[in-house]
Amino acid sequence: MSFLRRIIILLLACVSLSCTNHEQTSVALQPYDDFNNTLIKQVSSSVKEIYGFETVVLKHKPIPREAYITVKAARYRANKLLQILAEEKPDTVTYILGLATKDISTTKRDKDGNIKSPKEKYTDWGVFGLGYRPGESCVVSTFRLKNPEHKLPLRLQKVCIHEIGHNLGLDHCENKMCVMTDAAESIKTIDQVKLDLCAACKKKIYN
Repeated sequence: MSFLRRIIILLLACVSLSCTNHEQTSVALQPYDDFNNTLIKQVSSSVKEIYGFETVVLKHKPIPREAYITVKAARYRANKLLQILAEEKPDTVTYILGLATKDISTTKRDKDGNIKSPKEKYTDWGVFGLGYRPGESCVVSTFRLKNPEHKLPLRLQKVCIHEIGHNLGLDHCENKMCVMTDAAESIKTIDQVKLDLCAACKKKIYN
């Protein structure tokens, strides 16, 4: 990634953080396929508690077929889902969060924008969720969060709060207990973090 591009992203992130009016911000939850209604309610509650955002639950719909790929396995490209979600986002909401049960993936890149090595591993990399920083859409899947099943609800809420944080302009946090810490390719990280932003991340959003 070029120096100029990094500066542009940083400026956009600062604008996103500084312009967020929490009293007017809302998040649409777009459940795909047979996504569990109880889980939707739990995600909605966490978004309200952590960010103070109102939520709108949209009607269930099939996960978009145009995002389907079979590079290494039957998956759905998270980047394509973000694009579709942004295009379909109701004008009455600020952000939109896709909730999926199918496996989702992206291409994992290094700080210079190159595909991480080994390329055969990271060209199509399965993920818990994805959200651009800043952005208006994010997507989370339960596919890699459900084993064991009893840990799924809390894991799901943490990843949803994490990806919305990226949409707001938050980067990965160095505080290992903050929900914005980098998962570092491990489900154990998600289990260890709190379902909350650290004081530093909260300050970036609310100041």
